Amino acid sequence: MGSTSAANHGPTGVGRRDLIKRSAVLGLMSVPATGFLSACASSGGGSEEKAKSGEKTAKNPLGVNATATMEFVLFDGGFGKEYAEDAVKVYERNFPDAEVKFSATQKIQSTLQPRFNQGTPPDLIDNSGAEQMDMGVLVGKKQLADLTPLLDAPSYDDPEKKVRDTLRPGIVEMGQFDGDPVWILYYAYTVYGVWYSQKALDALDERYPETWDQMLAVCEKAKKKGMAGWTYAGKYPYYIPFSLYPMIAKVGGREVLDAIDNLEPNAWKHPAVKTCFEAYYELYKKGYVLRGTPGLDHIQSQTAWAQGKALFLPNGSWVENESANVIPADFDLAVSAPTGIDGSDKMPFGAIWASGGEPFVVPAKASNGTGGMEQLRVMLGEASSRNFTAKVKSLTAYNGGTDGLDLTPGLKSGVAALEKAGDNVVNPRLQDWYVQLQKEKIGVAGLGEMMAGRLTPAETVRKIQQFADEAAKDTSIKHYKHQ
Repeated sequence: MGSTSAANHGPTGVGRRDLIKRSAVLGLMSVPATGFLSACASSGGGSEEKAKSGEKTAKNPLGVNATATMEFVLFDGGFGKEYAEDAVKVYERNFPDAEVKFSATQKIQSTLQPRFNQGTPPDLIDNSGAEQMDMGVLVGKKQLADLTPLLDAPSYDDPEKKVRDTLRPGIVEMGQFDGDPVWILYYAYTVYGVWYSQKALDALDERYPETWDQMLAVCEKAKKKGMAGWTYAGKYPYYIPFSLYPMIAKVGGREVLDAIDNLEPNAWKHPAVKTCFEAYYELYKKGYVLRGTPGLDHIQSQTAWAQGKALFLPNGSWVENESANVIPADFDLAVSAPTGIDGSDKMPFGAIWASGGEPFVVPAKASNGTGGMEQLRVMLGEASSRNFTAKVKSLTAYNGGTDGLDLTPGLKSGVAALEKAGDNVVNPRLQDWYVQLQKEKIGVAGLGEMMAGRLTPAETVRKIQQFADEAAKDTSIKHYKHQ
C-alpha cells in the first residue's frame, strides 16, 4: 500500500504491500531507488546505547532527548520523499540541536534486516514496498516498539485531544496483532475498488453497474466499441482482491472475510466465494478482459487502461499519483465500490475496502525510539497531513485535513465513495497477516491462474482452500485472529 512497482502495492502493507506500498485514500506506488544509507551499517544510528529521555513538557509531551540523533528511513515509492522531508524539517525546527539522518530506499528488507539482526535499527521506518519486511514476523519476534505512548500523547495541534482520537476509523486496530499493543501506524489511507474514467462511461451512455448482470451488459457494450471491459496487473494478480474481496463481503457478509482471515476450515468454500469467483471468471469467458492482460505488470495495465483500451481496473487510490503521467487531463478519474450480484446480497451497494497503508514502525531496539514516535506525531498533525494530501493525492490516517484543498478527481471520488459506504467498510487482513499466502498463493497461483483461464472457479476454490489449510497448520508462522 504507497505503491511501488506493482509489486509493492497492496494491502500491507497493502501493507501492504508488495501489494502494498501502499496505499491512502489514496495511496500509491514507485519511484526510482535512491542510493541508500551506504554508511548505515556503521552509522551512529544504532542502539549501542539508548538515548536518555528528555524532560516532558507541553511542547515535548513524549520527552524526546533534544540533542539525540534521530534516524528515519522511508520507503521510496509512489508517494515520493518530499512529504517526509517536509515533516523532518518540522522536527529539526523543534529540536535544533538534534541531528536527523533521513534516507529513502526501495530495498527496505535487504538494507534494514541486517541492522535489526545486529540490534542497530533506525528509529523510524516506513516498512513498505516489494521488499517490505514481514510484519507478522517482526511482531512475533518482538522486534517492534509498542506505539501506545504515541497514541496516548496529546495531538500535535490540540493538547486536549490524544493522537488516537484524531485518527480515521480502523487505523489503531490495523496496527494490532494480538490484542492491545499497537505495533504499526499506517500513515496513508487507501480506498480500494474499481477505477474507471467517468468520461468513458458517459460515452457509453452508462452508469457504474451495481449488479453483475448490469456489469456484463456494460462490458458487452464496451466490447462492441472496441474497448475491453477489464484489465488488471496480470503479473501481480493479488491486485484482483482489491475489488473481489469486498465483493465477497457484499454478497455473503463481512463474516465471510473474517473467516478467511482466520484461516478457518472451508472458509473459501462459502457460497459467496464461489459465486464471486464465477462472476469474475465470466469476464474471462466472455472475452471482456483485455487481451494479453495476464502478461502485464501494474504499470502496463494501468497505462493500457488510461489509454482507453479497457474500462475498469481493480486498484488502490495510489493509482492516481502513480499513473499521473499517462492519465489524460479530461479522463475524469473515478472509483466505485465493487459491483454486487443482485438484491439478495448481504451488504448494500457501496460496501468497499478502505484501510491504512504505508506502515510506519519504531523498532524495539531503536536508540531513539521516542524521537521516532515524535516524528510520527508531527506527521499526524493537520499541517503535515494536508501537505501529504496536496502533494500525493492521498488521504492520511489523520481524520481531516482536506477542508479548502482543491481535491483531484480520484481523491474527490474516493472521499465520496467513503461517504457512501458509511459503516460498510471492510478491511481484509490476509495481506498483512499472511503476506506470502496472499500474494504468491492466493494471488498468483490461484486467482491469476483462474483469470488466465487455466483453472476453473471450482478448481481455484479447492486450490486456495488447500493453501489456506497449509498455512493454518504451519507451525513456523505466527497465526492471528479477529478479536
